[in-house]
Amino acid sequence: MKIHLTRRDELAIITIDAPPLNLYSLDLDAEFHEALDELGDARALLVNATGKVVSGGVDVSLFAAQEYREEAQQLFDRMILLPQRLAALPMPTVFAAHALCLTWAFELAVACDLLVSSTSARFGLVEKVVGLTPTMGGTQRLAARAGVARAKEFVMTGDLYDAATLERWNVVNRVFPDDGFALAAEEFALGLAVGPTRAHAATKEVLAHYEHGGVAAADAHVTTIASGLYESEDLPRAVHSFLTDGPGRAHFTGR
Repeated sequence: MKIHLTRRDELAIITIDAPPLNLYSLDLDAEFHEALDELGDARALLVNATGKVVSGGVDVSLFAAQEYREEAQQLFDRMILLPQRLAALPMPTVFAAHALCLTWAFELAVACDLLVSSTSARFGLVEKVVGLTPTMGGTQRLAARAGVARAKEFVMTGDLYDAATLERWNVVNRVFPDDGFALAAEEFALGLAVGPTRAHAATKEVLAHYEHGGVAAADAHVTTIASGLYESEDLPRAVHSFLTDGPGRAHFTGR
């Protein structure tokens, strides 16, 4: 198995484990989709990896096996489904990068809601070495976080960038020390999983409208989305808790 799905309370954890380099392959892709199918009642998702690197990239033999444009497009159409599924999940998603994180793994990272990194992690979209442009949405999702000019620089140079630089670019959300990174990332994600996850899903929905149509599109939908939370159990209970016990004492169930 190259993908492992585990649980810590309300938090689902998908771990990439395909030593030595955690390269993307069609088998790994299939296992990742199977793990997403099994998330069940999880209220948040953490994606991490084992080994000395998060990933060294894609198994280049996949590209070599494509002889014609039509075959290549079928492959790329399949590959992009994985980050699209991650981005569409109705729960908070966190990607934890503990080390070198290249190509497909970085594209999954920026498809997640939040990206946390160890101090020593490095990131790159290095497809230029085989004359290709990234195919799993990393270019455009990087542009959404850092701007078009930064995305062009990142992809066209094919350089490696450290966590501090990408935090400054608003690509990495949090940088944690190398020592204890795995636990820090897990605790960070667990904090989201035990929170008002119905409200988090609503936040994602509002921001999806913003991404598609700017502030005007988000404004057109936000009141409907927010008022729908009154059909949840969490909001009225949290309001009651605030009024009776004070702020910060509510317990959320995700219902």
